[in-house]
Amino acid sequence: MTMTPVNLSSTVADDEPPVSLWRDAWHRLLRNKLAVAGLAVVILLAFVAVFGPWLTPYDFLTQDLAARNQAPSLAHLFGTDDLGRDVFSRVVYGTRTAFVVAIVVTTIAVVIGVTLGAMAGYFGGLFDRIVMWFTDMTMSVPNLLLVVVINASLKTPLTAWMEARYQATLNPFYRETIWVDFLLVFGSMALISWPPYARLVRAQVLSIRGRPYVTAARALGLTNRLILIRYIVPNAIGPLIVSVSAGLGTAMVLESAFSFLGVGVNPPTPSWGNMISDGLRVWQHYPHLLAAPAAVLGLATVAFSFLGDGLNDALNPRGSK
Repeated sequence: MTMTPVNLSSTVADDEPPVSLWRDAWHRLLRNKLAVAGLAVVILLAFVAVFGPWLTPYDFLTQDLAARNQAPSLAHLFGTDDLGRDVFSRVVYGTRTAFVVAIVVTTIAVVIGVTLGAMAGYFGGLFDRIVMWFTDMTMSVPNLLLVVVINASLKTPLTAWMEARYQATLNPFYRETIWVDFLLVFGSMALISWPPYARLVRAQVLSIRGRPYVTAARALGLTNRLILIRYIVPNAIGPLIVSVSAGLGTAMVLESAFSFLGVGVNPPTPSWGNMISDGLRVWQHYPHLLAAPAAVLGLATVAFSFLGDGLNDALNPRGSK
């Protein structure tokens, strides 16, 4: 009986190269049409936030009292407000405000949440109980109440301090009270946004810390800090990416809600929230003042929601079935 030789080298060569987890997730994301649409809108809004001031036909503070409350037209795509300011230019600049707040707040919240959550899940014991107690206590306080208390307690002293510094140094920077608004918005929103990230990372770390490669790292004498940074946190990053994508949209909505209520970014700096608040008072006569910022805020929220769902399906294919 004659044996047919098998060319092992050609068999191995014909095999396709292994596909990485991230490349496979990217291909699954591209197959989700809603997620791709959400990603396209997010990229467009990010482009507008970065380059918007160079794309708008008018400055967002320029007033033209002869063109007050005009309806949308070719000269003013979204019309004008009660001071003759171009609403399109203000919506575009409001996109920058929303993105800056969302990115800074989410970054601060993620850094705090990942650090405390990873340490609580890895070390356990008393430290874990203390962190979870702070997490539960923060999540039990109504967000709006906490932000109002922070703003009411700190805004007046900070504004007075900046005025005193201006009188002492004559530096015009201290006359820009918008930085007080941003500081309070960043701080208060980050304070209410970190607990979900801490709970998510803690749960991931609890399921990872007993894996064989973590045990092997301990046996090799690696420090706890190195084990957390090199082996545990990277393997918990998948669900965190999904949570961050949704958190960016949530931060935009929160900033708009707080500005709408007067405890966020205040005029004359454009914010979708304070524009909606101004438009709500006259929407029966000038509906474009309410419709334009509300439509853009709704579009951004839906886009981040679609993108978050798509990332969840891409990074957790078994959980999405």
